[in-house]
Amino acid sequence: MPVSCLETGQTLTAKVTGEVDHHAAKELMAELGRKIDAALPTRLELDLSGVSFMDSSGIAVVLRTWKRMRQLEGDLTLRGVPAQASKVLKAAGVDKLIPFAE
Repeated sequence: MPVSCLETGQTLTAKVTGEVDHHAAKELMAELGRKIDAALPTRLELDLSGVSFMDSSGIAVVLRTWKRMRQLEGDLTLRGVPAQASKVLKAAGVDKLIPFAE
């Protein structure tokens, strides 16, 4: 699963593209973990605008990423969340923990 990153100061923007399903989730979590550990950002913006499909595995990816950022005493924001992914994440209450931005 492709993840492209842009580092600006202490902010890391990670853009995810493709399908976030049970087939891709493990690889995506590992890739995001590597990018976070390399940059050690205080703020992570997870750009989901390129996500074409998300199932419940996407919830696990987002929550694990949020947990890692909390360990670093950093913040996570979800950006560009498509309608279908938004329904999945909001149904699980993720929007109560992590802010969504346009």
